[in-house]
Amino acid sequence: MFDFGLRIRKLREQHKLSQEQLGEKVERSKSVISNYENNIKIPPLEILVNLAVIFNVSLDYLVGIDKNEMISIEGLTDNQKKILQTVVFEFKDKGRYREGLTERQQEILNGLIKEFSKKK
Repeated sequence: MFDFGLRIRKLREQHKLSQEQLGEKVERSKSVISNYENNIKIPPLEILVNLAVIFNVSLDYLVGIDKNEMISIEGLTDNQKKILQTVVFEFKDKGRYREGLTERQQEILNGLIKEFSKKK
C-alpha cells in the first residue's frame, strides 16, 4: 500500500528542507506538514500542486500513481525541448540498443552538446 506521508517526508529530506521550511513554502505550519507526513491530514489540491512544483515531480508521482519522477523543462527553448524529447525517444527504445552508439545517437548527442553550450 502506498504511503503518501512517507513520500512527502522523503522528498522533503532529499531537498534538505525542514518541516518548518517546507511549511513556509506552501504557507502552512510545521504541524500541518507533520500531519501530512504522518498521514493524519491529506493536503488539498492547491497544496499538492505546490508540493509537486517544489519537489519537481508530477502529481501522479506525488500521490503514488506513477513511480517515475519527472524532469522540468521550464525555461528551455523550443529547440532544446525538441532535442531532449529526441534523446528520450532514441535512448529509451530498447529495440535500438546495441553495443556502442549508433551514428544517429552520436548525431543527437552532438546536437545536444551544441545546443546547450550556446550562450544565452
